[in-house]
Amino acid sequence: MIFDSTGFDWDDGNSDKNWDKHQVTKTECEGIFFNQPLLTQKDIGHSQVEKRFYALGITNSQRELFIAFVLRKRKVRVISARNMSRKERSIYAKANSEV
Repeated sequence: MIFDSTGFDWDDGNSDKNWDKHQVTKTECEGIFFNQPLLTQKDIGHSQVEKRFYALGITNSQRELFIAFVLRKRKVRVISARNMSRKERSIYAKANSEV
């Protein structure tokens, strides 16, 4: 899925929103896709118009992020990014212990 992507496609409104609401930078968002473990899943509940996905991953500075995204023309387009919730951190920790 995302491993066939050729880069990132940024919408200025979304990147500004991610900073304004959650203080997450573009660099942090991009970084989780290169760090392991990276958990991705289809977001069926939000895929009415186009297929959406979400990712749980860690930045280079060890910040745990949840990212909602779509793939457009083989590029990752981040819709939203925020810190993982307690439940998401638990899921991520469990997956991390299995690696």
